[in-house]
Amino acid sequence: MEEKTIHQYQQVISHCRELFEKKAKDYGTAWRIMRMPSITDQIYIKINRIRSIQDKGMQQINEAIEDEFVAIINYSIIAMVQLGLAKDERIEIPAEELMELYDKYANETLELLQRKNHDYGEAWRDMRVSSITDIILMKVYRVKQIEDNEGQTLVSEGVSANYQDMLNYSVFALILSGFVK
Repeated sequence: MEEKTIHQYQQVISHCRELFEKKAKDYGTAWRIMRMPSITDQIYIKINRIRSIQDKGMQQINEAIEDEFVAIINYSIIAMVQLGLAKDERIEIPAEELMELYDKYANETLELLQRKNHDYGEAWRDMRVSSITDIILMKVYRVKQIEDNEGQTLVSEGVSANYQDMLNYSVFALILSGFVK
């Protein structure tokens, strides 16, 4: 994989991590009370807004689409943390532990990206942001179906892999949008 992609990926994640850490200082980890379908629905709200703005060609709320992709990245990390701490009943996670978990899941997702880029090349660089939006929305619907099936799948990857894909596609969208250089 190109060093440029790794550098851009790390720039995006660094921005998202900084925002996540600040919000954790403001709000703590109140999101720990959320059930997995609620987190999935938060991602759905964000990606649906992006698609709506792309389809309409205008927006009435002055919040950038890029901010929504950042939120999808952070909600995807929240989802992976929740899955990893499924048996842990703590609502508040100490800041140091929380950020270690953030880094763990961000790094695992980067490793997945590197493996996929090896096989696919950097085909995502030729995609339209609107296509990336559609793929993320499809991934949300997949997760919702798996959740409705109480986590049971016959041949499909589980929800964690879908959250990783949503995170990676959101990074791609931000890179393609010129969010980082």
